[in-house]
Amino acid sequence: MQLSEIDFGKAVPIEGYGTGFFRIAGAAVRAPLMVGKAGAKPWGGYSDVANLLAFCADVDVLFVGTGREISHIPADFRAALEAEGLGVEVMSSPSACRTYNVLLSEERRVAAALLPVE
Repeated sequence: MQLSEIDFGKAVPIEGYGTGFFRIAGAAVRAPLMVGKAGAKPWGGYSDVANLLAFCADVDVLFVGTGREISHIPADFRAALEAEGLGVEVMSSPSACRTYNVLLSEERRVAAALLPVE
């Protein structure tokens, strides 16, 4: 198998995650997180939809990581995102991290809203 290093250019990938944290740009962030091409910011969870929408202004698809296991997101949260034309994909946070990085490396317009793995 041939492996090649991925070049993200100036985009910010998710370097890792673990119990209660995400690693972004060499730093561990111990909170729910919004991450996109330009960087990462704390996210207030499902009730913080306005900040998430502002963060995703130039995004086509948002990956919502629901923690260790996939779970349903609140219907009003999904409806608010979709009303703004944002595609929403719900998955576990580990899956959301991996999927985000793959599509980011393809220069897609993606972001992730992640709840930590507990």
